[in-house]
Amino acid sequence: MGNIGESILKFLETTGIAKLFGLGEENAAAYQTEWWKYLIMYAIVGVLFYLAIVKKFEPLLLMPIAFGMLLANLPGAELIHTEFFFDDYYISTYGPGILVDGHVPMSRMAAEVVTEGGLIDILYLGVKLGIYPSLIFLGVGAMTDFAPLIANPKSLLMGAGAQLGVFVAFFGALFYFSPAEAGAIGIIGGADGPTAILVTKELAPQLLGAIAIAAYSYMALIPIIQPPFMKLLTTKKERQIKMTTLRPVSKVEKVVFPIVVTLVVCLLVPDAAPLIGFLMLGNLFNVSGVSDRLSKTAQNELINIVTICLGVSVGATANAENFLRPDTLLIIGLGLCAFAISTCGGLVVGKIMCKLTGGKINPLIGSAGVSAVPMAARVAQDVGRKEDPSNFLLMHAMGPNVAGVIGSAVAAGVFLSILR
Repeated sequence: MGNIGESILKFLETTGIAKLFGLGEENAAAYQTEWWKYLIMYAIVGVLFYLAIVKKFEPLLLMPIAFGMLLANLPGAELIHTEFFFDDYYISTYGPGILVDGHVPMSRMAAEVVTEGGLIDILYLGVKLGIYPSLIFLGVGAMTDFAPLIANPKSLLMGAGAQLGVFVAFFGALFYFSPAEAGAIGIIGGADGPTAILVTKELAPQLLGAIAIAAYSYMALIPIIQPPFMKLLTTKKERQIKMTTLRPVSKVEKVVFPIVVTLVVCLLVPDAAPLIGFLMLGNLFNVSGVSDRLSKTAQNELINIVTICLGVSVGATANAENFLRPDTLLIIGLGLCAFAISTCGGLVVGKIMCKLTGGKINPLIGSAGVSAVPMAARVAQDVGRKEDPSNFLLMHAMGPNVAGVIGSAVAAGVFLSILR
């Protein structure tokens, strides 16, 4: 009976509940995070599930992120070890001699993950190596129609104006964070999750959980965040402006566009090549007319698989120990400011263009300059139709919208080239 009792006691000490509350000698010794922090994380996970499932705000993104957070905050599961991806862990374990050019070699990191890591550690290698964001841009490019931007190149200015929040938040974050961390926080204003992840994993990997959740949450809340600013900065008369039909775009223009953009942007900002290059490659698959199988794969199977891996692995970096810090609240606040200022920046450029063209451009489409495709364009359409049900702004708003995708990737390249 004694052996049975000891076995039962040993089993009970291995349960997540015992580890959660530090019950038993072994758990008490290893107990680091207070139990109430886990409960707060479960509440945050519940909010994200509510937004994704009940409110249907970006469910394809928020659901895997929320579930990754849940898995990371299960005591004893050991699915991810975030310390494996930081140089400090290897220096303390193997000594400073392990560093090459100031960093742990990726071969050493991968070997540690494969031999000692959990399932999500392995999935996270796709984030650490920058694979997932580029592959998602491949799928986005295959699904994106650049014809509105080609037909109206002036909309590129609104996409550029909508990057204002990126740089305002960057300079604001410098008062508290390091330049590299400030760059990662500022990119939230671009409203582009993969771009934010790519920049953060290079500049401030310790902030990845907070920045990714902030970026994707604000993307999901675009229908709530943007309309008040759109109504504040535009008049009723401006919101009722009807724009003329865009000119037809030839196939030659559609095929040449991704090639020229890749050459121009990547020659000017080489660090933007992983995002811009794959974005334009995906678009070329779509518009060339000779690679339908590749285009459909990029639009469906590939982007769906990568979204799952990216969402779960990024969400799993938000464990209670490194997420529940004052820095996280500051990041979320700065991210909201960045997003709001980006929206206002696009609207202001839209108003200027409206004046310069004699009222031919509806400034509402400037709000779509953030790169959340196509949700931001749909919000511009919805706000415009509330003023005039016969107004149709969607295709016009897609121009600044896709320009914002290019703009956020360029801003990311600028930050990486300067701050890395």
